[in-house]
Amino acid sequence: MTSEPTGPGDAAGFDPDRLQRVADFTRALVDDGHLVGTDVLVARHGRVALRSMAGMADRERAVPVADDSLWRIYSMTKPITSVVVMQLVDEGRLRLRDPLSRFLPAFADPRVLVGGTADDPETVPAERAITIADLLTHTAGIGYSIMDRGPVDELHRRAGLDALAAGGTLVERIDQLATLPLLHQPGTRWSYSMATDVLGRVVELVDGRSLGEAMRDRVLDPLGMVDTVFQVDDDRLDRMTSCYRFVPGAEPALDEAGGATEFRSRSWESGGGGLLSTMGDYHRFCSAMVAGGELDGRRILGDRTVRQMMTNHLPGAGDLDDVGDPLYAPGFFVGCGFGLGFATVEDPARGRLQATRGEASWGGAASTVFWVDPVEGVHCVFLTQMVPSSVYASRRWDLRALVNQALVG
Repeated sequence: MTSEPTGPGDAAGFDPDRLQRVADFTRALVDDGHLVGTDVLVARHGRVALRSMAGMADRERAVPVADDSLWRIYSMTKPITSVVVMQLVDEGRLRLRDPLSRFLPAFADPRVLVGGTADDPETVPAERAITIADLLTHTAGIGYSIMDRGPVDELHRRAGLDALAAGGTLVERIDQLATLPLLHQPGTRWSYSMATDVLGRVVELVDGRSLGEAMRDRVLDPLGMVDTVFQVDDDRLDRMTSCYRFVPGAEPALDEAGGATEFRSRSWESGGGGLLSTMGDYHRFCSAMVAGGELDGRRILGDRTVRQMMTNHLPGAGDLDDVGDPLYAPGFFVGCGFGLGFATVEDPARGRLQATRGEASWGGAASTVFWVDPVEGVHCVFLTQMVPSSVYASRRWDLRALVNQALVG
């Protein structure tokens, strides 16, 4: 089942016929059996130019993708958490240069892996403290259980720090994380990590509330994001999508049924990947970011703060391919930097990207993605539920090219 694209494409500065290619592309991913269901939205200056849904939210129960389907956005949680952190910076309650140990003393003396194995790691003292900026930019050297970069990530898994696990508490997880070595010296490289989960705990300590309460009061309620939650309740359960897993040469396999989701029983709030959301809600978040931190008269960030978040903060102003550990494949992020919670497009020509310098983006483990373009006033959100995200990662650039080629004014 599919729906027709909607939105005043011509009025928003898009050629409607060219914009139709976006809907055709995402629908074909379903028709060709690559994905089970998709939802894509393109907007300019907050006005929807295109919305197109295709396929099933729950294939096994024959439930089509709907306007209010609830999706696992996983790491698209990170930019929202980063916004909360920067609100605390705006309020003078937090500084980007603050050492993490000011809030979490267990991180006062981190050690860095320089050799050995997970069974016998060789470490040295860190040359400087981990800072809040290091966490926002993923340059702190913290590992991630979902990655496979050697002993540090293996130690995360052995410690039970599965980024997607439902049990335990945030306090317990961050305390355990503090005992593990770093991948590299703080501030020297980009390494995708649990850093944003650490920031979630910092938010709790500075704000004095749980991460969920702080996020709700500071971002979700002001922006009218009524369905963005850490746990799905009874009233929303029938809208929960199912998640599927890539199987080479076969149709996607059921990974987690919507009605039996672990998001019913999660005991900790992951600032790095724990949110569920809808297209309407994430559209509102992107609308605020592309407009400099304000939506419908409610300002959540200063416009200069938003610009700083979308500025490259990598060491030496390098790009992710030069100073970062590969996330999907070497070369995937050529021409891209990383700001305070977002990847940034820095040199489209070097990366051979059909993109605008200054675009900011990120994606999630179930193949979701968004980007905001403050230069053109454009944003796009693409939602689906397919793991791992690496299988169709290159389609993210294809989608961006299709949106940008439709701009004519």
